[in-house]
This record gives sequence, C-alpha cells and structure tokens, in this order.
Amino acid sequence: MQLDAVVLFFVLGLAAGILKVRLPFPGGLYQTLTLFLLLAIGLKGGAALAEHASLRIVQESLLVVGFGVVLPLLAFPLLRYVGGLNRVNAAAIAAHYGSVSVATYAVAVAVLDAAGVAYEPYFPLFVVLLEIPAIIVGLVLAKGLSAGLASRQLAHETLLSPGIVLMVGGLLIGAFAGDSLTKISPFFMDLFQGALALFLLKMGLITTEQLGALKQDGPFLTAFGIFMPLLAGGLGALLGHGLGLSVGGITLLAVLGASASYIAVPAAMRVALPQANATLSMAASLGITFPFNVLAGIPLYLLLAQWLHGS
Repeated sequence: MQLDAVVLFFVLGLAAGILKVRLPFPGGLYQTLTLFLLLAIGLKGGAALAEHASLRIVQESLLVVGFGVVLPLLAFPLLRYVGGLNRVNAAAIAAHYGSVSVATYAVAVAVLDAAGVAYEPYFPLFVVLLEIPAIIVGLVLAKGLSAGLASRQLAHETLLSPGIVLMVGGLLIGAFAGDSLTKISPFFMDLFQGALALFLLKMGLITTEQLGALKQDGPFLTAFGIFMPLLAGGLGALLGHGLGLSVGGITLLAVLGASASYIAVPAAMRVALPQANATLSMAASLGITFPFNVLAGIPLYLLLAQWLHGS
C-alpha cells in the first residue's frame, strides 16, 4: 500500500518531533503557507462555484449547515457525561469537533486527485459554511441560549477570523475574476501540492508538541479523538450519499464531518470562553484527530464512499 507523498511529509514531521530533531523551519513560513493554502482553496472553489451555481447548491448548503449544528450536539454529551469533563470544557471541545480542519480537507483533496477520484468542485463553499455554526452551538452549550454572539469582539472573532476572511475572499475572487484567474493559476494551483507538503511537515512537528498535554484526561481524549471522527465521518458519508454526491464528494463530506478545527474555533473560544482549558481542545483535535484522519481516516472514508456509491 502506497501513501500519498504529502502524507509522508506529515509522517516525516512526526518522526522528527518524536526524535526531538530540531528542524530549521522558519516561524513565518508556517503562517505564509497557511495563508497560501486558504486562498488557493478559496480561489479554486470560487471558480467552480461560478461555473456550477444552481439552486441545488443552495439546498445542499442548508443541509450542510444543519450538519454542522448537529455535530457538536453529538460530541457534547460524550464529553460531559462519559468523559466527565465540566460543562465549559465539554462545550469548547464539542465546538472544535463541530467545525472543520482546512488542512485535513486539503490532504483529502490531494489524496483524491492522486487517485483520480472526481469530486464536486464547489466543496470549499461547504468548508466555509461549517466553520461558524459549531462556534455558536458551543457557546449555547456552555452558557445557555442567552449566550449568542454576546460581544462585538466575539462576533468579530467568529465572523471575521483570518481563515474565514481569506477563504471567503478567495471564493469571491475566484467567482468574479473570470478568465483573468489564469494569470495567477500557475502560482496558486501548480504550487499547491508542494506548499501543502511543507505545511504538513510543520504540522507533524506541532502534533508531537500537543501529545505531551494528554496526561490526566489522556485515555478518554484519545478514545474520543478517534471515535468522534469515525462517527461524524460516517454521518457525513451518509449525508453525502443522500444528496447524491459522487464518490469523491461523499468522501470529502465525510472528511469535513470527521475533522476538528484548530484555527478558527480556538480563536473564538479564547474570547468567548477564556475559562476553558484550551490545551485539552488542541491536544484532542491536533494531537489525536488530525493525525488519525491523515494517516487512517481519509482512506477509510474513501472506502465507505465507494461502498455507499456502489450500493
């Protein structure tokens, strides 16, 4: 069995981190790669959205948003009553698992492209839509229905986080740029795989840093960090099958359901729930779920999608 090249870069980063090898990875490069990937995904999705815009996409989008509301509601009781976490920490982690990981999505796209599996090209729209609902649901779970977007700062962090602004901006540019998009395609499209490989190398290093946080609640969070993506990924695959998506589309919706945020949600939670233990959320989402999805989850979701599509 062959692993995709970009996944092997992640494995290299994991190995270097475990062996405590000091790789000379410039700090600013990680932020640059993040910016590049968010814009590239948005541009590609925007161009596809302009070509395939229809009422069906609107209907699918509404169901995807509903899916994003349900996921933290499933995660919360597991964290609160099975894991024994307090209300605030359970709600914060549930919000992370109701949102999405752009990096996991990018890896899934790379795997599908390498395997020659087609998928609906407007999926970046769903990535953007799934960022916000989980944050709102997480706040309601922690504070009750009166929480809402209680402050201007929280609304800003939720609706105008850098990740959302860059992806929405890329979507709009891709949708309205027309043929002029070809001028920048060699940079954003042709270099995408190489940028993703370097990004995953750094992600491997970051993942090993988070593993040390799994002490008191380590066994439960480890189990949760594997079970929850399997549950959410399975539900995402069923939703994709019900929507009549392609094998690649079913796989990507499963990946979006299975992934957990480590960019947009942490920023919002720092403002809304400063009393929450951010280390627990990051250790679970980045230390357990991200590597699980990259190394094992994505192939499993693809197999499930092929089975569902064949049935």
